[in-house]
Amino acid sequence: MNLEFVLRFLSLIAKNNNREWFEKNKSTYLEAKQYFEDFVVKFFDELLPFNPELRNINPRKLPFRIYRDVRFSKDKRPYKTNMGCGFSSKGKLVQEPGYYIHIEPQKSFFAGGIYMPSSEYLAKVRQEIDYNGDELERIFNDKKFQHWYKDFEVVDKLKTAPKGYPKDHVHIDWLQHKSFIVSHSFSDEEVVNKNFIRQITGASIAMKPLITFLKTAIA
Repeated sequence: MNLEFVLRFLSLIAKNNNREWFEKNKSTYLEAKQYFEDFVVKFFDELLPFNPELRNINPRKLPFRIYRDVRFSKDKRPYKTNMGCGFSSKGKLVQEPGYYIHIEPQKSFFAGGIYMPSSEYLAKVRQEIDYNGDELERIFNDKKFQHWYKDFEVVDKLKTAPKGYPKDHVHIDWLQHKSFIVSHSFSDEEVVNKNFIRQITGASIAMKPLITFLKTAIA
């Protein structure tokens, strides 16, 4: 596992984001890709004991492609400047609560929850917050959780109460979210440290009750 090499490669591609450079440096990319996959496998082994639903997943198939889909984007750069990986029982966080690791120079983070759920799942999560908001409060107030996370990230959020809920609902701030994600940032120094996997394992253990809450909601 050599995440320092990965970060160096990602710094280079950020400065040379074109197909000509990439093809000339394809071997360097493949080496970085291999290091990232090795890291994913080691982290996956740490996740498995408390996430047995992942047991049938091949961790080497979990990283996301570095190639960008530019068909509908004004940004025509062909390559991502990060390496990312999703962990859920369906593979890559496909409409399911799970974990996400993002490695990028000066922008690395570990996150989890459910991102932009379908209208059906969104309604179910909001209903769970309505019915069992006290349980979500206990999760957010836990000291281990607070060590890593503060509150849901604001990805997309309503300006008023969702339909069917009063504006003065005790958990209105949570109900307004359209994604239910928490995250913790890591410096480059932390990423290359030998204890990085131990750190993100601790972060994932602290997050586990939230993942369970969200899975219960959409079940």
